[in-house]
Amino acid sequence: MLRLIVITIGSLLATGLVHADEAGRIVFVAGDAKLAGQPITRGQPIHEGDEIGTGADGYIHLKTIDNGILILRPSSRARIATYHIDTQNPANTRIKLELLDGVARSISGEAVKQARQNFRFNTPVAAIGVRGTDFTAFTDQSTTRIAVASGGVVVSGFSGACSPQGVGPCEGGTSRELFSEQIGKLLQVRSSQPMPQLLPSNGITPDLTVPPGGNEPAHKATSPTSSGTAHPATDLSLDAQKGTSLLNATPITPTPTAIPTPTPAPAPQYQQIVWGRWQPLLDQAATVGIATIAGPDGRVLAINSHYVLARSSGVEWSPPSQGSMDFALKQSEAFIINPAAGTQAPAKLENGRLQVNFAKSTFTTGFDLVSTQGERFNLKAQGDVSSNGQLLGASQFSGTSNMAVKGAVGPDAGGSAAYIFQGNIGNNRQAVGGTSWIKR
Repeated sequence: MLRLIVITIGSLLATGLVHADEAGRIVFVAGDAKLAGQPITRGQPIHEGDEIGTGADGYIHLKTIDNGILILRPSSRARIATYHIDTQNPANTRIKLELLDGVARSISGEAVKQARQNFRFNTPVAAIGVRGTDFTAFTDQSTTRIAVASGGVVVSGFSGACSPQGVGPCEGGTSRELFSEQIGKLLQVRSSQPMPQLLPSNGITPDLTVPPGGNEPAHKATSPTSSGTAHPATDLSLDAQKGTSLLNATPITPTPTAIPTPTPAPAPQYQQIVWGRWQPLLDQAATVGIATIAGPDGRVLAINSHYVLARSSGVEWSPPSQGSMDFALKQSEAFIINPAAGTQAPAKLENGRLQVNFAKSTFTTGFDLVSTQGERFNLKAQGDVSSNGQLLGASQFSGTSNMAVKGAVGPDAGGSAAYIFQGNIGNNRQAVGGTSWIKR
């Protein structure tokens, strides 16, 4: 969930830029737990470049300087590659964590929520980006599995343009997203199969591979985990003496209660699809902020170099499983930019077309991009439609697409859609923009 930030990050961040390389401090440790091969202690600072690890009975809870949480369960190793935060200019924030082996849980801190495009969680075979998230990952040297408790992740295997050295999420035709609403699902990436697979949990979730300790914070609103059990809403322990009893605590299973007869409910207020420009272009200021576009309970779905698209607060709409829908272009904004020359110019879209095939879970779209000089470029894309209505375009270099598209379909007036796009049009120029569509 994307929430408005209503509190400061803390005294370490009060001046704006954190110059030190401290990533956080250990707030809980139990069993065999080490920093750079030496026993780790509660209250110990962890810095960029540090590697922490646990033995067969070890647990580590690291509270980051922006109030995030990184938890290592038994027989796991992780490295803090980068933790640089700039609260005055979140675009300068850079955060990269690496799970080398085992099981870890990551709960996004405030700085991550403000700069999702600059957060990366690597495993030996996959790059994980977040949408304001609580997720758990298992990895060995050949396989990674990710389950989401809150928010969402975008995952890609290492291949092509997605490399371990990159910054931020890898997004494109070889990436897939997973959100907490997709109950009973996880994403799996193998070194021999870099395209993420969406699989049923079926007893292979990270929580079942290495269960959480009894003192691990509950998932949001004490909701069931992907393993089907709920954990008590305990705070992170600052008392090392409590470690043994907490780690041996048995997860609490809620006692079933009688379900009252429901009363008629008002018509649901569905989530709306919204987009805007988060970067200035020409003499035009940005139209939206990444941290606020979706409202307190909405979710950012896609970001490119200049535009962001989100779902607002409300009830999630479930698209049909059969049939197809044709859309007409309702609203658009587009620019042609040349990063090398530093030039920017407005453009307009004509002959827009979008068709969504719900039965096959696919979509095709295209339009003519017209420059102020009358140049005309035919841009097109195709891709997949997820179970919650997201439009996931194929790579712009796939041969069937020449622009990158990310968007969603929604319920407005019997059918609506929106997406943001970016594509190369030659002569070192790029087309970038956003579109809204209405059912024909």
